[in-house]
Amino acid sequence: MSILSELADLPGVICAGEYSYRGDRFSYKGHMNDEQARQASIMCRATTMSVHMQSGILRNFCDQCGLFPNKGWVVKGPQFTVCVIANVFCFINEAEGSLNQVFKIMRAKLFDVSDDLV
Repeated sequence: MSILSELADLPGVICAGEYSYRGDRFSYKGHMNDEQARQASIMCRATTMSVHMQSGILRNFCDQCGLFPNKGWVVKGPQFTVCVIANVFCFINEAEGSLNQVFKIMRAKLFDVSDDLV
């Protein structure tokens, strides 16, 4: 089973997807239409690039802070949470599911993925 299918089958997961680091491709499973998933992949890629840049800048000031290279990011809002590790994203309605469960799967499968393409 692919990680997207595994994540999409979890309770509370709105959508799971992945994007290319070049930004020209994406795939997804879940409860978004093609346009919503395309926009989600663009937002997640742009935020990932920004987080990588910011952690690189921070490394210049504090080489041993433990934030570089970063592995992903999480943003929690009032209605849903977005979790990204490597180039895989997951939108979660935490009223119906668990970020901890999603993060555990993503971390186990993606934490050692190289970020050379970022």
